[in-house]
Amino acid sequence: MATHNELGKLGEELAQEYLLKNGYTILYRNWRHSRYEIDVVALKNNLPHFVEVKTRSSNEFGDPEDSVSKKKIRFLLQAADAFLYKHPTYTDFRVDILSINIYEKEKPQFFFIEDVYL
Repeated sequence: MATHNELGKLGEELAQEYLLKNGYTILYRNWRHSRYEIDVVALKNNLPHFVEVKTRSSNEFGDPEDSVSKKKIRFLLQAADAFLYKHPTYTDFRVDILSINIYEKEKPQFFFIEDVYL
């Protein structure tokens, strides 16, 4: 497995732990519909949160959250529409970004951006 894939898997594991510690219930990881994917679907106060997880091991290319483009957010919104269609008990939702920096010999650093919109 490529190094960036391993880093991504580690980031998703850390994201799950972070969300659980902060009162979220994890409904799905890597939820897919057609060509769209949501890294984590979590629930808090009966409100689904569609979380894009970005992980980096250096700041050479900027912060992880900087790599979430408008196109990616549009894809997340389309995936959210599909999720809500399949789960009609939910009428509202949030799109969030969880940015994780993992530097050698340091604790992971988390930056959680809630309720992202275009």
